[in-house]
This record gives sequence, C-alpha cells and structure tokens, in this order.
Amino acid sequence: MEQGVPSNEPHPRDLVAGLEKGLQVIEAFDQERARLTIAEVAVRTGLSRAAARRYLITLTHLGYMRHENKLFSLTPAVLRLGQSYLHSARLPRIAQPLLYRLAYSLGEAASCGVLDDRELVCVAAVSAGRLVSTTLQPGTRVPAYCTANGRVLLAHLPTDEVEKYLASVEPERITAHTIVHRERLALEIARTREQGYALVDQELELGLRAIAVPLRNFRGEIVAALNVSVHEGRMPLEAMVERCLPAMVKIQAELSALL
Repeated sequence: MEQGVPSNEPHPRDLVAGLEKGLQVIEAFDQERARLTIAEVAVRTGLSRAAARRYLITLTHLGYMRHENKLFSLTPAVLRLGQSYLHSARLPRIAQPLLYRLAYSLGEAASCGVLDDRELVCVAAVSAGRLVSTTLQPGTRVPAYCTANGRVLLAHLPTDEVEKYLASVEPERITAHTIVHRERLALEIARTREQGYALVDQELELGLRAIAVPLRNFRGEIVAALNVSVHEGRMPLEAMVERCLPAMVKIQAELSALL
C-alpha cells in the first residue's frame, strides 16, 4: 500500500470538499437533464445557488461546460475522465481482444461490465458488425437489476449486501418483461448464483436477450461480468445456453487467468 494512503474510510480532514462538489455538479447532468440552470444544479446537488454558480463558472472555464441563455450543459471534454479509466485500467485492455474473439465466433455482440453502486457500467464491448443495442458501448450505465451482467455481479455479493440492495432499489418497469417485484428479483439472483450464469430476456430493452457469467481474478474474486447479447428474432432463449455458454466459459477461464 502506498505510504500515507488510508486503507479504509478516510478522515474528513483528508478529503477535498471542492473536488467532491465539483464532481457532483458534473453528475447532475444526465440524459433527461442535459441542460440545467444554476438554480436546477443547486437543487440537484444540494449546493447553495451561489456555490453552484461558482462551480459551473469554474467548469466552464476548464472546458467541461458550455453556457448559453442561462443554461449550462456538458462538453465532450468530460469524456476525458472516462477515457482515463478505459486507457489506464487493466480490465478493458485485457478483455477487449478476447471479447473480439468471442463476438466474432458467435456472430453476436459481447461486452464486459462492472458494478458501480446500483448500476452496471460497460467497460468493453464488441458488436461483431451487428448493432444489437446502444447500451453496449463503453461507459454506458444501466440498472443492474434488469441486466445479465448486473444480475451476475449482484448474485456474487455477500448476502447482507444483496439484501441491502433489494431493500433500497426501486425497480422501474422498463419493458413489459422487466422484473420489478423484489421477491422475484431475489429468486432470480439466487438462481443465478446457483447455476453460475444469468439469462435475461428483454428486461432492459425489447428484442434484447443476454446471457452472462462472472469474471474472477487470479485470487478468485469476482471483479466483472462477461455477456453475450442477441436479438430475440435471431436466437430462442433456450438456445442461448446451448450455443453461447460453452464459448463464454472458455473466454471466462482465459480472462480469469489474466486478471
């Protein structure tokens, strides 16, 4: 461990509050709220209006925001933050070539994701020439409860963490297939843990089916999940286990030896 870096929760005096609040301002913007006023940013972050104004002006000066007619919006410069992770982290670099081989061997899309709080974040993806879904892009964030990768990762959390997640999450019925009842979600997570893979049918997006397996590092710890996504018109649900799972298990073993 690097000297001076705490291994557990840091003391408040060691935190830079300004950095934390600046990142909160950036995170206030999303697909539904792409342009916000100072007052709206203040409400979404809990900052005073004066503080929100200063952070927005600073971020505009640094190139992360643009300002037009009292509305602020993010600029492409924000992508540098995500690219820093994708370029420096081992997982995306190691996974990408193996995802390429998996995707093209099956003629379908493959991706790798990690949990970030309650969301599944895609860190690497290959489409094999077929655009199955716009969610299969590095950096995309989707709910964990209705995705194959997310469900695999939830299934391998400690029991108390799964219980906390289920108690706090508010599942949204994204499609007619989305499982929103906590009791049924708990059963699906338990089934995933028992069988070693997750199979999700059109819960995130109509027409999108996915199967996922966990990825372990050399210490046996679950660090990510690997999935294959198909269009429902190309492959019946039952055929996904027979056709996709054996190829995924081979890539799973190769990746685990490298992580």
